[in-house]
Amino acid sequence: MSVCSPTLSPISPAAAMMTIEQINEQIQNNNLQVDSDLLKRAADFCARAHHGQETADGRDHLQHSLEIASILTRLKVDETTLIVGILHDSLLAGRATKEELRNEFGDEILHLVETGNKISNIPYRQSNRQQVESFRKMFVAMARDLRVILVYLADRLSDMRNIGNRREQDQQAYARETLEIYAPLANRLGISWLKGELEDLSLKVLEPEKYEALAQKISAHKEERGEYVATVRDKICALLEENNLKGEVTGRFKHFYSVYRKMERTGVGLDQIYDLTAFRVLVDSVRECYEVLGLVHATWKPIPGRFKDYIAMPKTNMYQSLHTTVIGPYAKRMEIQIRTREMHRIAEEGVAAHWKYKENGAVAVTGRDDQRFNWLRQVLEWQRDVSTERNSSDVSSIDLFPEEVYVFTPNGDVKELPQGACPIDFAYAIHTDVGSQCVGARINGKLCPIKTELKNGDIVEVLTSAHQTPSKDWLSFVKTSKARNKIRHWVKTEQRERSIEMGRELLEKELRKHQYSLKRAMALKSFSQAVDELGFKSADDIFAAIGYGKLSAGQIVSHALPKDEQKALPGKASALGKVLKKITRRKPQSAILIGGIDNVMVRFANCCNPLPGEPVTGFITRGRGLAVHAVDCPQVQASDPDRRIDVEWDMQRKTTRPVKLQVLCSDVKGMLVGISGAIADADANIVSASVHARGDKKGRNLFEIDVENLEHLNRVIREIKKVKGVTKVERIRN
Repeated sequence: MSVCSPTLSPISPAAAMMTIEQINEQIQNNNLQVDSDLLKRAADFCARAHHGQETADGRDHLQHSLEIASILTRLKVDETTLIVGILHDSLLAGRATKEELRNEFGDEILHLVETGNKISNIPYRQSNRQQVESFRKMFVAMARDLRVILVYLADRLSDMRNIGNRREQDQQAYARETLEIYAPLANRLGISWLKGELEDLSLKVLEPEKYEALAQKISAHKEERGEYVATVRDKICALLEENNLKGEVTGRFKHFYSVYRKMERTGVGLDQIYDLTAFRVLVDSVRECYEVLGLVHATWKPIPGRFKDYIAMPKTNMYQSLHTTVIGPYAKRMEIQIRTREMHRIAEEGVAAHWKYKENGAVAVTGRDDQRFNWLRQVLEWQRDVSTERNSSDVSSIDLFPEEVYVFTPNGDVKELPQGACPIDFAYAIHTDVGSQCVGARINGKLCPIKTELKNGDIVEVLTSAHQTPSKDWLSFVKTSKARNKIRHWVKTEQRERSIEMGRELLEKELRKHQYSLKRAMALKSFSQAVDELGFKSADDIFAAIGYGKLSAGQIVSHALPKDEQKALPGKASALGKVLKKITRRKPQSAILIGGIDNVMVRFANCCNPLPGEPVTGFITRGRGLAVHAVDCPQVQASDPDRRIDVEWDMQRKTTRPVKLQVLCSDVKGMLVGISGAIADADANIVSASVHARGDKKGRNLFEIDVENLEHLNRVIREIKKVKGVTKVERIRN
């Protein structure tokens, strides 16, 4: 039995100078099949393409590319992926052409380099639509070839290791993007070490003071924890030997970011977190995993609710392991992970451990592996959700990497759903018709509302009725893309049918004024010409446009009837035009600009309370003016898209908007004074304040303040977070 030493989890330093010889050595150590001559040619090509150029953080481009190759060797990628990693930016340098790259390395490598270039250098959060487009390109690239994403994850890790050399104002945005997109993506691909390092590097940039304080505290007790790890490790090794089991035991301290997240979530200090140490046991078979689990539980008392069986129910990123938390020596909590060596390989390499390649280079997965890539099909379904420009801003707030819950059908089949899913999501996961006809559900044998949030292990029985149809209200609480798409499709179809019927009636009524029936008018050649001239494909499209209020029946008549048979009737505005006319004022009263329309009465929606600087959209209400919503507001997402118009903030107009903040803090003397002072230091005015003591020496405070814009609000939040004893600050939307 081999026993490994404990390891600490601080982030890696910036990579040292790499050489092609070192890359070749790493290739041999990882048993990869790579042509050394091809690797040398790729490095030479990269050097020529980037001669005299530096990266954004001041490094030589060839060094950057070799660092990427070094990271990719740890992922044990194929030869093609390694070459693409070295050449990934060669075309962007402007000194190499596609023809040169194709002639030197072939069509496949050229295609992968071009695919990667399409998803690079896209501004993050400059606007919601650009952000969504970035995601879409990334996911489409994944669908075609996951190797592109591995290259760009390695590229991101190389950049983050050297982020200290970038301009200070660029570091925050880059680290935030890494934390919100790339680290979760690495997690979804099952590459745990890469995820952990990206998170720690991001934390060091985003919260430098907290990171350094955490590092110092952990280092201060390094020797003490090292002794504790050695004691426990020896005990587990002894248990294995006594029971004739062979395995490897390692002890480690948790990643800084996971410790930081737990401190933020629970509001406690490092001294109050008892499971900083985790142990990993690697054995040969699944049977031995459960045998070791039994030995651990017989030796140390397990903590109820802290056992997770990811072997029986693997995570969507293919991760398998047994996790348990027990009361170890000296009454300290410790986590123990038990898995086979193959499971550990998958946990380290993730998706790269599973794919196979077809002759054309595309990824092929079959059998059980195909189920493991179900999450990828889900994000592809999501990217189809944003296929139109209008809807792109609506879905930009969808959580791309949600946690999962595992629930059961009455027959014992497992359904995997995102956290927060409800019985409607479960019903649509079974079949579209089951979802559309869902009227209720029994969860663990009890009747529950369709809004009930499902939890791990729930047994769900769906109740249906042939008379039930989907409701637009469901969009406010369903979580899965499938449920959302099916509900939207039904609502849109239903609204269209109603609009066609209404439009037909309105047109028939208008035609009667000219002594025409609808049937007679539709038989005219001029009616068919009117359909084409107005850009419609069929008469039903005309009726729907009238029903939606986009066109008036009079406008259709003026196009469809012969001129000499039209009576002189006063023209009428469209329904939408009437609404706009009713809400018109003489002077603009807000900091909102409406494309092509002036003097409109504007109000801000209470459901999302948007601030200047946030992406917004306008919704034409009936008689109450133009309601301005945040683009990701669930209420506007479920609204009629034909009543939405594009609006933007007039950033030249100085104005203030009220916003509510909830501040969680320690209940100590002087806390309210400190928070109020922080708000004042940020030049914000307190409109009202509500203070509540929770009885556990914690306080919950609700402030309503006036701020100028989103940047001002963020400054206020940063100032409040600096107050000693404040554990959490969050904006309350309504």
